[in-house]
Amino acid sequence: MGSVHEAPPPPPLSSSDHPSEKHKVVSDELEIILSNIDLPFYQRNRLATWIELKLLLQLAAPAIFVYTVNNVMSMSTQIFSGHLGNRELAGAALGNNGIQLFAVGIMLGMGSAVETLCGQAYGAKKYPMLGIYLQRSTILLTITGLLVALIYVFSKPILILLGQSTEIASTASTFVYGLIPQIFAYAVNFPIQKFLQAQSIVNPSACIAASTLVFHLILSWVVVFKLGLGLLGAASMLSFSWWVLVIAQFTYIVRSEKCKHTWAGFSVQAFSGLPSFAKLSVASAVMLCLEIWYNQIMLLLAGLLKNPKLALDSLSICMTIAAFMLMISFGFSASASVRVGNELGAGHPKSAAFSIVVVNLVSIVTSMVSATLVIVFRDVISYAFTEGEAVAGAVSDLCPLLAIIIILNGIQPVLSGVAVGCGWQAFVAFVNVGCYYVVGIPLGSLLGFYFKLDVKVRY
Repeated sequence: MGSVHEAPPPPPLSSSDHPSEKHKVVSDELEIILSNIDLPFYQRNRLATWIELKLLLQLAAPAIFVYTVNNVMSMSTQIFSGHLGNRELAGAALGNNGIQLFAVGIMLGMGSAVETLCGQAYGAKKYPMLGIYLQRSTILLTITGLLVALIYVFSKPILILLGQSTEIASTASTFVYGLIPQIFAYAVNFPIQKFLQAQSIVNPSACIAASTLVFHLILSWVVVFKLGLGLLGAASMLSFSWWVLVIAQFTYIVRSEKCKHTWAGFSVQAFSGLPSFAKLSVASAVMLCLEIWYNQIMLLLAGLLKNPKLALDSLSICMTIAAFMLMISFGFSASASVRVGNELGAGHPKSAAFSIVVVNLVSIVTSMVSATLVIVFRDVISYAFTEGEAVAGAVSDLCPLLAIIIILNGIQPVLSGVAVGCGWQAFVAFVNVGCYYVVGIPLGSLLGFYFKLDVKVRY
């Protein structure tokens, strides 16, 4: 189990003083039922499943909505860019999936350390520590963001060095320049999300995300098509919308009664224990980055194929669809992390194990439904992104493989969420190295360049 050595925290509040006591009572009831060997096996598991499903869906449904809305903001920006032309779509795809995801991997990965620590601290009723962890993570992520911003600034020569054409690299860099402010929005937003999720406070984030999406769509349409600011305008509006999201959520934390026990204001204690906190944060970042960077490498390889524009357009559309479906799994992953972390912190091992089983079953069923929809609409799904018929045909050919990926993505992120709840990020990092880098990239390169299977190597 991941942990960070601390100065003695303030004494925990009594359970009756905290607004989430009802959730705690239900959690205790679940452990009691699972430990009651006098109940028949079927009845014990039926009652436990009903309780766990209610706890899970109360967390997962709003979390899925938040992750989906956040993804739709990026997807809509790519769609606006795609309707400017195929060159703009390729540039936005490379900038969004090739450069931006680099920052997402690092920032979201380091932010998952808050998920582990806040989840377990909340289960152990050490409520004041949640605010300290939030501030500590924001400090580390902001420092990291300064380093990541250098990659954005020099994105054009980096992409050319990696073998991309000058035309596509130039277009992608224009898009990326507008995303620099978004890096620092990530540094605040990801710790805030984990801070709220650990307390099962997810509905306010869902409302804020929905409002921000409407604002983003209207403003992006005006900036791109009415003011004619093109790719740079589209990317800049995405950055601006993320900062609106951050400010709204932080305002909620400061003013909400639900956070009065976990947010006590800014504290110098946030600067103590940074090295040990950074160690868990780096392990968390490595775990997620190894997966996200794999997608980036495969996208960069697609840009080296004989028809790079078609390869990038079709692959980026499939990756965007997969990422959209992945938001459902991320919602289940977040709920699994919270449930496991809370139950372990509360000393409920049976409830933690039972949560793992239930969330995986629900996620698998959901991903199979999503994969079926992709197959049904395979011939028309690309027209939401671009009007090109050649791209539509290439996407249709990739959809059966895309469906398989969606089903597998219904399992892997949830297991990663369980690992985060337990603090096992370093172990998952080793697994990702073997699967993606020892097997995936060498095999994909061999099939794509030697056996001429082109963009299908992504799958």
